[in-house]
Amino acid sequence: MGNPTKIAFFGATSTSFGLSMLRDIFCGNELRGSTLVLVGRNPATLSKMTDVANLLNAKTGAGVVVEQTTDRRAALDGAGFVVNAMAIDRNRLWQLDFTVPRKYGIRHTLGENGGPGALFFTLRTLPLVFDLVREMQELCPQALFINFANPESQIILALGKYSPIRALGLCHGIFIGQGDVARILGLPPERVDVWGAGINHFQCLLQIRNRQTGETLYPLLRELERDYDPSFAPLTRRLFHSFGYWMTCGDGHLGEYLAYGWEGGERGYDFAADERWRAEFAEQRERALTGGTIPAWWLTPSGERGAAAIAGIVHNKKRVLESGIVYNRGVIGNLPTDCAVEVPVVADAGGIHPISLGPLPDPIAKLLQPAIGAQQLSVEAAIHGSKEMALQALLIDPCVNSATAAVKLLEELWEVNRPYIRPCV
Repeated sequence: MGNPTKIAFFGATSTSFGLSMLRDIFCGNELRGSTLVLVGRNPATLSKMTDVANLLNAKTGAGVVVEQTTDRRAALDGAGFVVNAMAIDRNRLWQLDFTVPRKYGIRHTLGENGGPGALFFTLRTLPLVFDLVREMQELCPQALFINFANPESQIILALGKYSPIRALGLCHGIFIGQGDVARILGLPPERVDVWGAGINHFQCLLQIRNRQTGETLYPLLRELERDYDPSFAPLTRRLFHSFGYWMTCGDGHLGEYLAYGWEGGERGYDFAADERWRAEFAEQRERALTGGTIPAWWLTPSGERGAAAIAGIVHNKKRVLESGIVYNRGVIGNLPTDCAVEVPVVADAGGIHPISLGPLPDPIAKLLQPAIGAQQLSVEAAIHGSKEMALQALLIDPCVNSATAAVKLLEELWEVNRPYIRPCV
């Protein structure tokens, strides 16, 4: 296929999104002749992931040119796409984002995209992102910034409001929602077609249909859900009973945005399982790179949509992607213009075009509004490096139930994150 492009992949050593992106690029031939530049801070880990990329490229015959660099400017120069999966000291700081608020009596679920933890994730992440996009303005101003990193909504909101760089956030949450619904319906996920709109990790499935017949499946879902295992997704199902729509994507994620979200579980992220997975991946990688068997799943698509978005644009495919996080600008008319929304999008030579599914049902829009307000103030706090605005963001967050706790956790986590906090514009 013609129309090669240059893809600069920052955070390519990410255990989750790094390998997923490589699988999707090399499992097809749509990006043949393109250049993939893997960028990382640690030369040793970067070299290992580059070896994996070269191995998959050779095994699949994808015909992609693979390069690696620790020089950000060299990677950006002339890029058509910039993929971001970077995080600062991810697990250590995330654990603090979760445990410190709990110490002061805050009951929350994950501490990542909503609640007080998300504020500090935003404060330390946006300066890193804006360093990158400022150099994009100089070296590849027409490139599309494709973001996998959390907190997705806050990153896309900040870029939409404060940067001329085009940006798209991608997340597999819509597929988690699809899978949960299919589980209750007793159908394979691929038989269930969903259309969702909302905010990242808090989408409303406006339509659920049988992909083969077009029949609406909401009546059957309501019938089967009544007698389904009550231990499955109790928070999501409470919302389903109250609002009439299935919300994505699982109790842990959507619980981050609700004052009562902890009722769906407040165990936090499973860091022990994460570390086990990292160790397992390192072992698989070493075996594969020393002549052993390549795990079969490395040679299958991951289900993420980064490579699909790039190819849709490069080859003018007019390709519909099930979900993308974009700056609203009226796509969902009854949510604020200056917020990040997650809706279906079309990718073609003109870029990314959001698909409006119309306004959300009014109660659903109101359900999302408090989380959006906290995201907006969190972004302002990070953009300006303002502790005063950070406190304001905490005091309007639905998960913060004490002003005293807000002040105490702000003092502690501000000091932890002080090395990373600075004005972005």
